[in-house]
This record gives sequence, structure tokens and C-alpha cells, in this order.
Amino acid sequence: MTATLIQSPDRVILQNISWQTDRSLVSDFEQEPALRLTYDLGTLEIRMPLDPHETYKKLLGRLIEATTEELGLEIRSLGSRTCDREDLAKGLAPDQCYYIQHEAQVRGVGQSNLAQYPPPDLAVEIDITSSSLNRLAIYSALRIPELWRFDGEKLTIYTLQGEGYIVSLTSLALPPLTANDIERFLRLQSTTGENSLVKQFRQWLTDQII
Repeated sequence: MTATLIQSPDRVILQNISWQTDRSLVSDFEQEPALRLTYDLGTLEIRMPLDPHETYKKLLGRLIEATTEELGLEIRSLGSRTCDREDLAKGLAPDQCYYIQHEAQVRGVGQSNLAQYPPPDLAVEIDITSSSLNRLAIYSALRIPELWRFDGEKLTIYTLQGEGYIVSLTSLALPPLTANDIERFLRLQSTTGENSLVKQFRQWLTDQII
């Protein structure tokens, strides 16, 4: 099929792309971890995140990992691994994703197929420059139970209920955390070094647990 190319400063959109072509591009771009591919029923978006996006992505990941360590939870961190289902003709790469509740089911599994294994329990989406595709609907179709979405100012926690997401004040995967708690520490990023910020977060979390 003929592909139609649409370009903007931080993304390229290709239309009329087959699933096989998308899989080939995902494989080709494995050595380019900064690129984000989103596929939805023949439309492929390739995004090139900028520095603020990458900063918040890494910071949120560190806060999640620190929380699981303080709570004594095992996790499997899969970073921006592509989550996809051929039967749905949908796929995307979260900014971060983790198995937490279902970690034991995928421990030691090489490349888990989401048609056979549960999806990651928690995904992170930095949405400073919005996607052209409805990524929330793709996450929902892939049945990812929880999504944290940060737009540079506000963090929203979505939890899957039925066929779609509802906004939740508290994390499903990491119940001690609320959206306000996480957002408060993310705001420190402009005035506090990352290591100091994570250290403060750990101390606050320890105080909450006690």
C-alpha cells in the first residue's frame, strides 16, 4: 500500500502501513531507544522526544523503583519495551513500564508475548508534546491496568475499569502513592538535583510507611 507522510517538528506520521512493516521498523529502531513508535490500525507515528521529556521519564522511573525497594516489592523493569498485539493491530512504546503484581509470572521469560502473558502492571507516559494518536485508547485495548501520565505540570493516574480508564487519586500498583505526592516531588526537579530529590523522596516514603 502507498504510505502518506505527514511531518511536524517532533514526529513523523505514516498512514496505510501494514502490521508487517511496523514490526520491521520496530526491529530496525531497536538501537534508537529515544524514538517512540505508536501503531494503530494502519497509522504509524514516530516521535522524537526532547530533553524535558527524557528528564521526567527517567525521574519518574527512579521514583517508582525507589518505592518498590522501600516497600520490598520485586519488579521487572522493561523501560520502553514495545507493547503490542497483532490481533488488535495496535502497539506502542511506553516511556517506562513495569511488572509488579505479575512480576513472578514473567520472571525469566525472554520476550513475553502480550497475547499469552499479562501486560505490564504499570506504564508511564510523558505527554509534554501530545501524540497525534489516541494512546490512551491503545493502552486500554492492550489492557494495561495502570497508566501514569505527566504533561510537564500535572500528573494523572489512570486505572483500567471495564473497557476504559478512570482517573484515580491513588496508585493501584503502589498504593501508598497518590498523584499529588508524586507531582509534588516532580516539581522539585527545577531546583533540586536528581539524587537529592530521590533521597528526599525515600525519606518521605519511609516516614509514611512508619
